[in-house]
Amino acid sequence: MSGRAEAAALPQDEPAETRKARQRRLRLGWTTAVTVAGCALGLYLLYRTLSGYSAAQLAEAVRAIPVARLAAAAGFAAGSYLCLTVGDWLALKAVRHPLPYPRVALAAFISLAIGHSIGFAGLSSGAVRYRFYSRWGLGLADSAKVIVFCGLTVALGLMALGAGALVLDPGLASEITGLGRPAVYAVAGLCAAGVALYLVLAATLTAPLRIRRWSIEMPPLPLAAAQVAVGAVNFALVSACLHQVLLAVSEVGFLGVASVFVIANAAVLVTHVPGGVGVIESVVVYLLPKTDVVGPLLAFRLIYFLAPLLLGLVLFGVAEAVFRWRDRARTG
Repeated sequence: MSGRAEAAALPQDEPAETRKARQRRLRLGWTTAVTVAGCALGLYLLYRTLSGYSAAQLAEAVRAIPVARLAAAAGFAAGSYLCLTVGDWLALKAVRHPLPYPRVALAAFISLAIGHSIGFAGLSSGAVRYRFYSRWGLGLADSAKVIVFCGLTVALGLMALGAGALVLDPGLASEITGLGRPAVYAVAGLCAAGVALYLVLAATLTAPLRIRRWSIEMPPLPLAAAQVAVGAVNFALVSACLHQVLLAVSEVGFLGVASVFVIANAAVLVTHVPGGVGVIESVVVYLLPKTDVVGPLLAFRLIYFLAPLLLGLVLFGVAEAVFRWRDRARTG
């Protein structure tokens, strides 16, 4: 074979634009696969959760709770999701790629409504987020930073609310966990110290924080403080949602419910149980051992997990249809 023929047989260097387009298609492909799988799992979890109850049982469980309690619980749940959309908005400001709030709210709500019920929220909700944000100009690296920021918002909020609840009601935490009060106070102190350290680093670090191979760019102090506030208010609102439905069967205090919910969510973050199934029930039954809490817990799941999941899946389908219609209009 001649040198010219050999040169012709060798693969040509792939143009940079072609390579980038291929990489975009690959990223879109895996996010599509993860998103479709997540939606299918979400529908399955919706079916599995409700299949053990007849329509009459579901209606009776909801009817047993006063309408005012249900309305208040729904309001607190809506406030929680609103807080979390603000968390996404702050994250986009932190990566210096702000987007109009209506777009952020749509992407955040859909991703969180699906991710809360599926479990492994960083992966499931992250894939849905990337599905939206990549269409609005965010690259993979910035999308990953948004996901990390939002995860930190949840963790910081859990630590902030947990520190307060454990200090104000250490007896209940001691009973549930089996720890002595000194240990409970120590955990509360560690939670508060973690939040304080994050704020100090945000105030003092100007260069990225490097931990082995990882490089973490701290947000400015105002953003970090807003991050902590949003996370703490979010968990307080979810606790208030659960508190409202439990008040239908027992005069339980809000602080006790908040303590229980913080402990349950700490376990959920470790186990990645979808929707905290079984974990939240266990600690609530411990809180109210002689009370029938099946109805209130079912109402809580319907209000905070299943209704948003169903709405999120519908909105996701509509958004995908709109995106595809616009893509065809551009190329047509």
